[in-house]
Amino acid sequence: MISMILLQATAGAALGKAGAAIAAAIAAIAAAIGIGKIGQATMESIARQPESAGNLRTAMIIAAGMVEGASLFAIIVCLLAVLR
Repeated sequence: MISMILLQATAGAALGKAGAAIAAAIAAIAAAIGIGKIGQATMESIARQPESAGNLRTAMIIAAGMVEGASLFAIIVCLLAVLR
């Protein structure tokens, strides 16, 4: 009886760690896609109005930093779940 309980607990922990690893990978991929879309939109905007390149570049860097920060937070939460 005790061995069955331990076996189920171990299997649950392994699935939780695998799920956290998959979630970290999804967070990294989503951040890459988001930053790519930000860069694409900025380049299109600069091509249409070259005189506003400085303002657009600043806004792009801020937005990319926010996306990167959110993704790093998600990855750290997933890593903490794996190490727990």
